Amino acid sequence: MAVVGFIGTGNMGGALARAAAKSSLCGKLLLANRSPEKAKKLCDELGASLADNRGAAAAADVLFLGVKPQGLEKMVEGIRDVLAGRERCLVVSMVAGRTVTELDRLLGGQPVVRILPNIPVAVGEGVTLLCASGKVTEEEKELVKDLLAPSGMVAELQEDQLDAASGVTGCGPAFAAMFIEALADGAVACGLPRREAIAFAAQMLAGTARTLLASGEHPDALKDRVCSPGGSTIQGVRKLEQGAFRAAVMDAVIATYEKEF
Repeated sequence: MAVVGFIGTGNMGGALARAAAKSSLCGKLLLANRSPEKAKKLCDELGASLADNRGAAAAADVLFLGVKPQGLEKMVEGIRDVLAGRERCLVVSMVAGRTVTELDRLLGGQPVVRILPNIPVAVGEGVTLLCASGKVTEEEKELVKDLLAPSGMVAELQEDQLDAASGVTGCGPAFAAMFIEALADGAVACGLPRREAIAFAAQMLAGTARTLLASGEHPDALKDRVCSPGGSTIQGVRKLEQGAFRAAVMDAVIATYEKEF
């Protein structure tokens, strides 16, 4: 089993630390944070050990970096000599916008995995995109995937595919929340109380997603199963098509992709 360390236990780092704590491959969990009180609280929750940055970098077999992009260089300066003195430490970065090449240069040649988790990892229903430097072995990739599996789906991609995928996984929760709100607004307009309208819309979206994942069918097939001839659903679909619903969603994803360039 691996010693797993986290530098940075904010919202995303804390969520992934909770996931790693559930993995059978996590032998010891070390948590470090700029605010030790925050790390200590999470340690108490997970049965982990409190560490500082250098201690986590010295002891961890797998070291997760969950700091803000603007704080990465300063944090790395404080642990670079520790990492340089180690034969091997697998570094997993969730730092936004930093490529594998940049991370490899900053970290002095240790094997690097870059991950892009999304907000739903906090409830075990997220998607984490993963890419790795050429120094990372297949066994190390599988270890990272196993540690993150309790947070949801983990998918390995080439780095040049990350921006396209993150338009769905990273930005998509905002689009989905807007859709849920719009569905609820429609129900409220028809007389349903707001609380129930939001709950019903959110559960419907979650259940539909699980149905598609479980069946593997194309979304079109599920839509056709719900649309009875001459029924109410096909009339709703007609209205969505008149409003260019699908084109608007496609444009939203494409806009997030183009923003990266």
